[in-house]
Parts: sequence; C-alpha cells; structure tokens
Amino acid sequence: MVFWEGYVSDEVMGTFAPILVYWLYAGAYQLLPPLDNYRLHTRREEDEKNSMPLPSVVKGVLLQQLIQATVAQGLFLLTSKANISGVTIQPSIAVQIVQIVIAMLVMDTWQYFVHRYMHQNKFLYRHVHSQHHRLVVPYAIGALYNHPLEGLLLDTFGGALSFLVSGMTARTAVIFFCFAVIKTVDDHCGLWLPGNIFHLLFQNNTAYHDIHHQLQGLKYNYSQPFFPIWDKLFGTYMPYDLVKRPEGGFEARAMKAMKDS
Repeated sequence: MVFWEGYVSDEVMGTFAPILVYWLYAGAYQLLPPLDNYRLHTRREEDEKNSMPLPSVVKGVLLQQLIQATVAQGLFLLTSKANISGVTIQPSIAVQIVQIVIAMLVMDTWQYFVHRYMHQNKFLYRHVHSQHHRLVVPYAIGALYNHPLEGLLLDTFGGALSFLVSGMTARTAVIFFCFAVIKTVDDHCGLWLPGNIFHLLFQNNTAYHDIHHQLQGLKYNYSQPFFPIWDKLFGTYMPYDLVKRPEGGFEARAMKAMKDS
C-alpha cells in the first residue's frame, strides 16, 4: 500500500514523481541563504566561472526531463506486469531492496563507461558533454543540465537499463528513481553541510564530484551517482582533501594536485 494508490497509477508516479522531486529538492537548495561558511566555491567564483545563465540551465533541464518522461511512459507501457484484472503483484520488501541495489550497480556501470568515453572522445566532449561542464561551479538546479543527446544516452538509457535488468515493478521504480534524483542533485549542490547523510554514507558525494568539475580532475572521478567502484578499478579515482578557506567555506583539493604543488 502506497499513498498514491487509488489516485494515480504507479506508471504515472514513476514518470512524474522524479521530476517533481528534482524541482522540490533543487529548489530548496536554491532558496537557501548564501551559507558562505559551507560553500565549496565562493559566490564570486560561481559568477565568474559559470558561462550559462540560470534561465538557460532551467530550460535545458526541462528539455531533458521531457525526453525522460516520454521514454519512461513508453517503457512502463511495454513492460507492464499487470494481470488480467489490471493488478500488479508487488514483490516482498527484501526482493525490492535487492532490485534497487542491482539497479544502482547497473546505473553506475552504464554511466561510468559512457561518461568516461564522452571525455575521451574529443568530438563528443566538444560538441556534447562540454555543455555540462559549462557549470564549472556546480549547483543543485544544474545537476541535469546536459546536452539533449547526453541526457538521452547517459541518464535516460541508463535509467531504462537499470529498470529492465533489475526486473523491478513501476512501484519500486518510483522509489529508485526519486532516490537517484535526490542523490544526483545533492552531488551538484556545491555545499558541504554538516550532517548531510549522503556525505556520511557515500564516498561519491558533493566534494568527490566537485573534483571532476575542476580542470585537474576532468579525467578523474567519472563515477556517478552512487559508488566510486569503477573509478577505483580503472585508475580514475582521485581522492581529495577538504581545506577550510580563510574567508569561510571549504575547498575540495585533489590529493594529486596537492602533491604536485
């Protein structure tokens, strides 16, 4: 039993809940006060280094979400597990947890290798993936700011593959995709807040991904959004150190860069 049962279908929730969650969670970050004592970059750095204005970022995210919603509706329609009565038998909680873990590993695998290839292929980086890196200083609303082709290949196809391989139902997909969205937004929030559960539970977090957005980290820390497994296995893992800035806030410094300096 879920709170939306009897109001909207699992398929509709699976399509639109992640979009709603994205804007609620990212919007909450956007509405926070400056919080200069917790920022990984100063507000001046954000203004100077980011080449895309917020309205353009919002339009880009909405376009990607439109594509995702279209693909999700088709995917749910083609993979419906409903019986003759239109009822989908839900697996046990234990099975759903296993399916979510499988989906996390599948998504991490897909995104690591596609993401890494987009950096290695000069044409794809210049004409596709570089759009995401126009936000040198990441912030929450820009988490899904990508070229439409990248959004389709990296996020939409990766999500579809995770759903299919794990064998989850649309109801379980609501939980998984909402969690994946929250994690992705948090990884791009640009804040190192005390008690943030994602910073406590995941090595792949806001500071970890911030390294990737820095010039010296472009060829490292490709893993997203959950675990740094593939980075560690393929030698693209770059640890970091959080250093307090004298003027307030933190700086995520790549360990390699620290050794070289």
